[in-house]
Amino acid sequence: MRLPYFLSTILLFSLPASLMAQDTQSTEKNDPMKAPIAKQVPHSFTHHGTTIEDPWNWLKDKSYPTIDDEDVLDYLREENAYFEHHMQSQQPLVDTLFAEMKARIKEDDSSVPQKDGDYIYWSAFEEGAQYSKYYRKSVAGGDNQLLLDQNALAEGKEYFRLGASAISPDGNLLAYAYDDNGSERFEIHVKDLRTGEELPDVIPGILSAIVWNADSSGFVYGLANENWRTDNLQYHKLGDDPAKPTEIFREKEEGYTVGLGLSAQEDYFIIGTGDNTTSEIYIVPTSNPIAKPRLIKAQEKNVKYEIDIRDDEVFILTNDNHVNFRLAKASIETPDQWQEIIIGSDANYLTGFELFKDYFVLESREAGLDQIDIYDYAGTKRRERIAFPEASYTASTSNNPEYDTKKLRLSYESMVTPDTVFDYDIASSTLETLKVQEVPSGYNASDYQTERIMITARDGVQVPVSIVSKKGFKRDGSQPLHLYAYGAYGYAVPPGFSTTRFSLVDRGFAYAIAHIRGGDDLGYQWYLDGKLKKRTNTFNDFVDVGKGLIDLGYTSAGKLTASGGSAGGELMGAVANQAPEIFGAVVAHVPFVDVLNTMLDESLPLTPGEWPEWGNPITSKEDFEFIRSYSPYDQVAAKDYPPMLYTGGLNDPRVTYWEPAKMVAKLRHMKTDDNLLLMKMNMGAGHGGKSGRWNSIYEVAEEQAFILWQLGVE
Repeated sequence: MRLPYFLSTILLFSLPASLMAQDTQSTEKNDPMKAPIAKQVPHSFTHHGTTIEDPWNWLKDKSYPTIDDEDVLDYLREENAYFEHHMQSQQPLVDTLFAEMKARIKEDDSSVPQKDGDYIYWSAFEEGAQYSKYYRKSVAGGDNQLLLDQNALAEGKEYFRLGASAISPDGNLLAYAYDDNGSERFEIHVKDLRTGEELPDVIPGILSAIVWNADSSGFVYGLANENWRTDNLQYHKLGDDPAKPTEIFREKEEGYTVGLGLSAQEDYFIIGTGDNTTSEIYIVPTSNPIAKPRLIKAQEKNVKYEIDIRDDEVFILTNDNHVNFRLAKASIETPDQWQEIIIGSDANYLTGFELFKDYFVLESREAGLDQIDIYDYAGTKRRERIAFPEASYTASTSNNPEYDTKKLRLSYESMVTPDTVFDYDIASSTLETLKVQEVPSGYNASDYQTERIMITARDGVQVPVSIVSKKGFKRDGSQPLHLYAYGAYGYAVPPGFSTTRFSLVDRGFAYAIAHIRGGDDLGYQWYLDGKLKKRTNTFNDFVDVGKGLIDLGYTSAGKLTASGGSAGGELMGAVANQAPEIFGAVVAHVPFVDVLNTMLDESLPLTPGEWPEWGNPITSKEDFEFIRSYSPYDQVAAKDYPPMLYTGGLNDPRVTYWEPAKMVAKLRHMKTDDNLLLMKMNMGAGHGGKSGRWNSIYEVAEEQAFILWQLGVE
């Protein structure tokens, strides 16, 4: 399905970071400023006959989501002061790294313009600006028109993030939403692009896409409920009271989330509901938003499907009879009667599709590498597979807003090839390079090397690892290596390009991505093999990859560093518990480390929807015991840990602030080493850390400085 128009803004998950290096490593016990010690308040609970003691439970503010407990806030401020104290001596290194990273970014950069109807759209950064501006120009000619200036919207705000946005079909109106505190509850505004005036149609509290109806008289959106779940869709007609929309859909199943899209020909709203494993889809004509939603096919437990519509046919991508998905189609009159057109395959994992007037595009992954195939509708024959020049890369369809197009916009990169925008000419089967990411400070790909190796995990499974390093990197164990992974929700970490990681690589590091189970790098089964009762495969894979890299001479114990965020932060907590001796430093961003307590608390926003991913310890004793066996917070023990940095966001609705806070408090009490343990809590941000491109990379500079400091690398 295609979410239209120029401003389909993605909420970037910009990982935070922290700390510094230059002189010899300091220790907590010998530091003149004592590490904060959180008080212990007796608290216990019993489930399935097991009693759990949790003396740091008080760090969860009882009035959450309001956070006004002064004891809690004082503790967080003390941790931040301790963090700042250690940052002071390392500030020159942070500044150096930040300057390097900033110099690799083209300050006055702009996106490749793309035609959509009567206009050409693009975005652009001005030199020194934190945020981009959005523009368009008539295809017929004329002046550039400024549509939206994020810098003006963000002025005076500690945090700003643009969310969903869409231009009306007639091209006259822009609906856009933003979040200015990190809570991910966005506020819709509407701008008349003919006059530049803001309309009075302001709607707070949304958490969804915005899709206009066919005649541009109103739009559909979803509101976040009190538990931060979108369980509804609303229609607002311009000029009506924004507080009194017409509800067009309501999901009653607890834990299900409602999503919104638009069909390829923009004639249907596509309404999806479900959780991480089960989906159900309805359609509503864009000509009549308040019509009764029409069901495509009733949900079936653990069956996912997604759809798009072309003329009188529905195309369906589903895993109903093969774990790696198949493509089917049906008449719009009988949408639940599916006819298979591309079978499921053990070797080819189907990941998505897009419909165009004269062809459709199928995206897939073979042996962990992205593939893009062009198909004819007649006979569903594959016309061609787009060939890419490297053995390891990531590629995808990009911004393709028009249904009738002869060129396909693509995005391509590898660990040594900067982000590249192509147009693929369907008739001639040729790639035209439109833009290659510029690195102003200079970048020579021939100075670097990338490779993809397989490392055997403890159960015999081969785990792929993508690595980038400078040419001449010694595999004698003498050089450091940084290992990154995520490993959850079926998200594959692509072997893409990042300018920030070269500050480590240029200082002698190799940078590796472990494609561990829990992601879908090698197919949907790869994801299934890292969730629920198989969750520990994810942690074991990461540890085994680390040990395998040591055995192969890429690094040595103590010179291996690691980082991850969110569910990847849970990974960091788990591997630091399991094999602390192999790591020289660990960084955990907004980490999901208090897994058992969170999965037991069904009042938290995301918990019911997360049970299919982690298990339900409320109803299942088996799930309770298994989660407790790996939950990083529950498994902290009296032993030595490596130097560690934890980050969090006070307004984070995904991983609540008290998870890293409780983890750090318990580690300070339990660990037996003198290694540095720091926590940075962003008091005015959420899950993605600070907003703005310079603020974001500054936090990356802090993280890398911490790593360099702890390894003694100048």
